Amino acid sequence: MTIIVAILLFLSGVLTGMINAVAGGGTFLSFGALTMIGIPPVVANATSSITQFPGYITSTLAYWNDFKTFWRGALALCVASLFGSLLGAWILLQLDNPQFRALVPWLLVAATALFAAGPYLKPKPKPGNEPSVGGVFGFILQFITAIYGGFFGAGMGVMMLATLGLSQPGDYHRLNALKNMLAVVIAAVAIVVFVAGGVVAWPQALVMIPGVAIGGWSGVWVAKRVPQTVMRAIVIAVGLFLAAYYFVTG
Repeated sequence: MTIIVAILLFLSGVLTGMINAVAGGGTFLSFGALTMIGIPPVVANATSSITQFPGYITSTLAYWNDFKTFWRGALALCVASLFGSLLGAWILLQLDNPQFRALVPWLLVAATALFAAGPYLKPKPKPGNEPSVGGVFGFILQFITAIYGGFFGAGMGVMMLATLGLSQPGDYHRLNALKNMLAVVIAAVAIVVFVAGGVVAWPQALVMIPGVAIGGWSGVWVAKRVPQTVMRAIVIAVGLFLAAYYFVTG
């Protein structure tokens, strides 16, 4: 790994953490950066999942005051995230690199399409006191989303914002805070499974982790000031570019 590659990985980590904190979808960048420097797809996916963890923690801490109103209800969703992520990560380890490589562009297209449709799927926030977080429907949706997150980290935040918007009350910032909290659980489970499976590129991961942590913290500041349409446009463009890249090179 050259100095130039290390710098590019670090910068991709910063952007990944920032975009994940703002809207989700930043993992497109980290996964894409790792595969483009020659890391096999399964290893790139596992490594990308591990690099996200510090960013999810810093983003969660930046929303700490928001959790006081709904943390009890969020615990059930954390349980759903734990078991869903465990199943998804286990499924990934059953595939070899060629099999997973064939799925990548389709997964990217699906995640990008869902992200683009997110604003139209999310119900409008209701005025007055916010109802409690959780519910059976929310538990089931989060379990399914966590399976995807454990299996393929790219687009996990995108999918979670969409499904949380369908099942949970609150405005964008409340859903984003909840998304970051659940992402910590999903990433933690995936890390244990991937490390045990020996599919992590540690030198590249160690370069990206500080960048993701910095981006995760600063991304919350950006989320409250930069128009969401700008960040959404960036994520959609990256997702479509990577999908086209993997279709062409596949």
